[in-house]
Amino acid sequence: MEHASGAALFNKGCGMRSKSFVLALSTGLLLVGVTSGAFGCMREPAAGTQAAAERGEYLVSVLACDDCHSPKALLNGVPVPDMARRLSGHPSDSPLPAVPRGVLGPDQWAFLGNSHMTAWAGPWGISFAANLTPHDDGLGLWTEEQFVNSLKTGTHLGVGRPVLPPMPWPAYKNMSDEELKAIFAFLKTLPPVANVVPQPISPELAQGLPR
Repeated sequence: MEHASGAALFNKGCGMRSKSFVLALSTGLLLVGVTSGAFGCMREPAAGTQAAAERGEYLVSVLACDDCHSPKALLNGVPVPDMARRLSGHPSDSPLPAVPRGVLGPDQWAFLGNSHMTAWAGPWGISFAANLTPHDDGLGLWTEEQFVNSLKTGTHLGVGRPVLPPMPWPAYKNMSDEELKAIFAFLKTLPPVANVVPQPISPELAQGLPR
């Protein structure tokens, strides 16, 4: 998914604002996250909420979200997700490597990825994996509905610009709303990571990058 902005934290068990929240609680889908001291609400999450987040954690693992959305560290020469920055997207301080001339195109390579596997160059230009943590720089202000609609429609916030490759939203759109809500519930429990992910680079501008 692409870069989004939002509030750093979502209050844990801090009230139900609508009947949909009541329904979510009864079906085990109420979303919660980590609470900051500024909000002062420290109630324990409902059992159904915790179950949804645990289900979401499982789905995130089998869908291999860490492969693109987590920066990498080297372990015995092999890139593995850096769990201290888990799902925080393309590192804003990571230099963008040059794209070799003539590598991309018909009968050539379809796309190239950087060493973090968070930036991808292809016919669509250059795309960057989004920060999925509940920080201001990530999904903090996203609602559950916006998250679900984004993956169902392949558009930013469910209404904006297209979600670019290699994000496999055409496959994820076939997931149930309950599964996508569970993923969102889990993402809200992650430690917030400050990291402003760059905006996508168009093919025209990408061609002007150093080669």
